[in-house]
Amino acid sequence: MNRVVTATTEVDEFLADVLPRQEEEERALRSGDPEPRLRMWSSNDPVSLFGAEGPAGTRGWDGISDRFRSIASRFSDCREYEFELLAAGVSGDLAYTVGFERATMSVDGGPTGPVVLRVTHVYRREDGEWKVVHRHGDLVRSGSSG
Repeated sequence: MNRVVTATTEVDEFLADVLPRQEEEERALRSGDPEPRLRMWSSNDPVSLFGAEGPAGTRGWDGISDRFRSIASRFSDCREYEFELLAAGVSGDLAYTVGFERATMSVDGGPTGPVVLRVTHVYRREDGEWKVVHRHGDLVRSGSSG
């Protein structure tokens, strides 16, 4: 009898749950719809956002949800989105991902073009569901790795 055994790790289960939902919310945000991202995030403090858009950082759900709505209002026409996972880990009710987000989209009504962000997310399991509690993203300039 020939049996194939596939071991599923906690990280595999986390990624199978989170990455499809996150891809959906990122595509929606880049097309101007913040609602899927708002659902993906925890509304329970502490939450934080640092990076490519706006001042040094935002803490607290009220400021972050306002920021996401503002960001979405600047984006449109997402034609492509891809997340390249570089690293991920899970420890109890906390997890993280690190990677590159690549999109073809319009910013501020300009021509559709490529945008690449280097991103780190931290997640917290709340009532059995993984929620984002921190995001750091920075724009990858032409000629940079990524």
